[in-house]
Amino acid sequence: MDNGRILVMDDEKDIRYILTKMLNLLYYEVEVASNGSEAIALFKNAMSINKPFNSVIMDLKVADGMGGEDAINLLLELYPGTKIILCSGSISDQIMVDYRTYGISAVIRKPFIMKDLISALHVVN
Repeated sequence: MDNGRILVMDDEKDIRYILTKMLNLLYYEVEVASNGSEAIALFKNAMSINKPFNSVIMDLKVADGMGGEDAINLLLELYPGTKIILCSGSISDQIMVDYRTYGISAVIRKPFIMKDLISALHVVN
């Protein structure tokens, strides 16, 4: 059984690992990126080889490189309709509160549990 492909972008290696394991348990194929630029490159490549991602899980803030907000804007500009799940511990940011107005489909607040991930995936699938 295969539920599709998901791109995970987070600057924390542990979060990328945990999300990958959780998504694998849910029968998703996962690719990971540590910043927005890397995520955009992986997304473009997936489109070019006709193996698109079903959705993208993005961290809002990253230590080095392009962050989630810039990457989300660029992804939606290049590929309108991309299903994006924002994953962040920054609960006070306006983008987390009004995520739908930014073109984001769902939000997961860190720290999260499997149930939170499943709920977000149900919104985008």
